Amino acid sequence: MENKVYIFKIDINWDLIGLISKIDRFDASWSSIEKREGQSLKQLKSISTVRSVGASTRIEGSKMSDAEVDVLLKNIDITKLEDRDSQEVVGYFDTLDIITESYQDINITESSIKNLHNILLKHSKKDSWHKGDYKQHSNAVEANYPDGTKRIIFETTEAGFPTEDAMRSLFKWYKTDKETHPLVKCASFCYEFISIHPFQDGNGRLSRLIASLLLLKNGYKWIQYVSFEHEIESKKEEYYRVLRNCQSQRPNENITEWISFFLNSLLNIQNQLLQKLESSGLQSQLSPKEKSILTFIGNHSGCKSGDIAKKLDIPNPTVKRILSNLIERNLIEKHGNGPGTNYSLK
Repeated sequence: MENKVYIFKIDINWDLIGLISKIDRFDASWSSIEKREGQSLKQLKSISTVRSVGASTRIEGSKMSDAEVDVLLKNIDITKLEDRDSQEVVGYFDTLDIITESYQDINITESSIKNLHNILLKHSKKDSWHKGDYKQHSNAVEANYPDGTKRIIFETTEAGFPTEDAMRSLFKWYKTDKETHPLVKCASFCYEFISIHPFQDGNGRLSRLIASLLLLKNGYKWIQYVSFEHEIESKKEEYYRVLRNCQSQRPNENITEWISFFLNSLLNIQNQLLQKLESSGLQSQLSPKEKSILTFIGNHSGCKSGDIAKKLDIPNPTVKRILSNLIERNLIEKHGNGPGTNYSLK
């Protein structure tokens, strides 16, 4: 059955209904989970913040690993943010922090979104001329690839009055539509925001921050303990393909494929959160050495067994045995082989 949501067509089928139902069933039990897992959630939020900042900036071309992001965020000195990657990382962290701490006070309005954009780019000297204001020039959506090449994904709304009118229309719809399910509204808003690409730069990063903001405002508080951005990064090719497929029908396109992608991504990270909470129960059964190694990996993502042995003063053979046990318990991940082998939390 084809429905109209804002200016889009969406096929409300059993698959979409099933996805929404699964996400909402978990959400209904979240309050009791939150009370029970208070301490574990603090650690998860810290980890997810680093992963979100790292992933969202890498999608747009940053080269910083999660470990490098973690080090930077623990030792922020705004007077030394000279390279663009560092400027973008700290700007994203600041914006995400404001959203998670003050989402109830942030209205979905033109001025609020412009303010978030201003915060996102506040450390970037190159962006000082346009931050917080709608674009003045055309800005087609480009995908950045590891080999340094770029590819145009789709054309965006023209600068000037077309962008201003499109954004005002989007905000008006979001405020007045009381019938569409919040998850579908959130996905639709983010899709249209990306399609308009209202700012000169930073639209991709801001769209993912807006997704978290909208989800939090609609009661999906668990989103701050997982990384939506990391999920998008892991599906980067599909993310761009789905956007391109929907965009090719513009205007008045059918965005069912995008809604499905968005909801599946949420369901995946929701399941990841459940697994992490279950693993926190396993952590209570760990020996002191196992706990210290797990904590070290959490604070030094991408570390090697030799680093752990040296810093914690534990024999390397013992460290390697414990690492194998932690992998078997699904608490950590192993990356690479040989001398380059390193570890991160699941």
